[in-house]
Amino acid sequence: MLVPALLLLFLCLRGRAGGLPHFLQQPDDLVVLLGDEARLSCALGAYRGLVQWTKDGLALGGERDLPGWSRYWISGNAASGQHDLHIKPVELEDQASYECQATQAGLRSRPAQLHVLVPPEAPQVLGGPSVSLVAGVPANLTCRSHGDAHPTPELLWFRDGVRLDGTTFHQTLLKEGTTGSVESILFLTPSSRDDGATLVCRARSQALPAGKDTAITLSLQYPPLVTLSAEPQTVQEGEKVTFLCQATAQPPVTGYRWAKGGSPVLGARGPMLEVVADASFLTAPVSCEVSNAVGSANRSTALDVQFGPILQAKPEPLSVDAGEDAFFSCAWRGNPLPRVTWTRRGGTQVLGFGPTLRLPSVGPEDAGDYVCRAEPGLSGRGGGAAEARLTVNAPPIVTALQSAPASLRGPARLQCLVFASPAPEAVVWSWDEGFLAAGSRGRFLVETFPAPEGRGGQGPGLISVLHISGTQESDFSRGFNCSARNRLGEGGTRVSLGRRDLLPTVQIVAGVAAAALTLLMVITGVALCCWRHASFSKQKNLVRIPGSSDGSSSRGAEEETGSGGDRGPIVHTDHSDLVLDEEGTLESKDPTNGYYKVRGVSVSLSLGEAPGGGLFLPPPSPLGPPGTPTFYDFNPHLGVVPPCRLYRARAGYLTTPHPRAFTSYIKPTSFGPPDLAPGTPPFPYAAFPTPSHPRLQTHV
Repeated sequence: MLVPALLLLFLCLRGRAGGLPHFLQQPDDLVVLLGDEARLSCALGAYRGLVQWTKDGLALGGERDLPGWSRYWISGNAASGQHDLHIKPVELEDQASYECQATQAGLRSRPAQLHVLVPPEAPQVLGGPSVSLVAGVPANLTCRSHGDAHPTPELLWFRDGVRLDGTTFHQTLLKEGTTGSVESILFLTPSSRDDGATLVCRARSQALPAGKDTAITLSLQYPPLVTLSAEPQTVQEGEKVTFLCQATAQPPVTGYRWAKGGSPVLGARGPMLEVVADASFLTAPVSCEVSNAVGSANRSTALDVQFGPILQAKPEPLSVDAGEDAFFSCAWRGNPLPRVTWTRRGGTQVLGFGPTLRLPSVGPEDAGDYVCRAEPGLSGRGGGAAEARLTVNAPPIVTALQSAPASLRGPARLQCLVFASPAPEAVVWSWDEGFLAAGSRGRFLVETFPAPEGRGGQGPGLISVLHISGTQESDFSRGFNCSARNRLGEGGTRVSLGRRDLLPTVQIVAGVAAAALTLLMVITGVALCCWRHASFSKQKNLVRIPGSSDGSSSRGAEEETGSGGDRGPIVHTDHSDLVLDEEGTLESKDPTNGYYKVRGVSVSLSLGEAPGGGLFLPPPSPLGPPGTPTFYDFNPHLGVVPPCRLYRARAGYLTTPHPRAFTSYIKPTSFGPPDLAPGTPPFPYAAFPTPSHPRLQTHV
């Protein structure tokens, strides 16, 4: 054991005395910016041989200037053992592991890692330098860094020197160990206040701690910012109000739209609106909507309109049992709030104030109409009254109605009036031997009708009628009861039948009838007398006297009529459809044989007598062939109207018929042309003048 130890000590002492090759300084890891100079130190002691550097195991060479490596060289005093490696300018490919080797001594330094830092380039913001955003719409801003920056840069967002949160980081690998583009996305929801703001994207790394910045400006597009005002804000109903709608927008405003209570105001355009205020503006606000290319916004405002009371809810009719409380309510709207009072119709006493009226423990006397009234407002407008009926449910109230007196064995009628709430279950008539509610029984019949008008608050009215046919003596002495009942009770009254005497009435009616009949008979007699002698109109001016010759008179007609008396002979006109009856009068046949039911007309002509007796006739007409009947011209006498027979004096000439005595229809003897002598007119009557008096049409 002692010998080896001594040997080792000897060798060590020998090394110190003679000097074995060894490293005095070995290279360390180094970080260098791209383009700068890198220096790796290496110093050897007790060595005079070849020294070389390796890069990732590849020998760079033993010469000091390292031919083939233009940017590489070795510096230092070789005699003193200094062998430093220099690289200038450093490039990204210089990043490697370097060793200093003493090849003859077999010495290798520890590896030194050279790190080349590549500073990032200025980042780029997509859409910059002015980015257009829409206010209120979430948006993404992307900042991207390109190049071979090493290490990978960090992208940061700043506004006014304050770092912004809400970013994400993303990088793209080109190949193993290197990076491509790096980007950062900023999420934000801009507002109109962000318009014109400056945002900064900064690329920062170890190679460039201060980083490089890229700034952008936000250009905000936002819907209109609207302000709406009204002048004046407080108005009286009927006054004018001006609304002003102001807006700022990017891009500019494209249109205005006005509405009231959600309904468009037709014809309203532009930033101004003028209206006449009414009560509806208090609850229906006016709104202004402003639009641009981005969107629209609206504002609304309500006016403080002062107006008189307006009825919103009428009081409802009530039906309350007696003894219970009654409540009425009504609603009025106004600004300021109206003063509401309650009264009873027809009265002046104020029963209550406000929208509700309470009537405690009502009775029949409380039934009636109650009025809810609001006074007009400050402007004098509005106000009014509304009423409702209170019906108090109580037993029926029955009242006897006045009935006309009846006569014995004649018809009679008794009536009663019933008011009841609720409506009566039945109305019953009763007397000694029976009762009747509806229908008939023997001599009695009951009918019920609604009353024309009911008393206020006493419920619907009914009229019940008891008919009696063939009254008897006992009906006038007995009493009839009219009664009604409902769920609250019963009411009734007694009705009596009055009696009247028939004799005076019969006498008066008989006297009036006799006088009227006498007067009618007198008027009829006078009218018939006048009509008999003035009832026919003349059809022609010629009259043929049957059986008479030219220039002679005839009394045959007078003899046919019996006693002539003071009336002259009867002369028949030359109508083939006239027939002489037994009394010497002429009757016309129906020319239509009954088809049109034309009534025949009796014609009687009274002829006067010539002086000294005999019939007075005008000169005969020379017309017509010999042997034909003689025709007389009565034309000169047509203007004389015969008097009524009662007052006519004897005439010395033939009286003409009354103008309305004949019909206008003349039945021809044949339908062909007549056989006349040459030169004779086709019809004998054509030669005579035609009377100008009116022609009466036949009525069928």
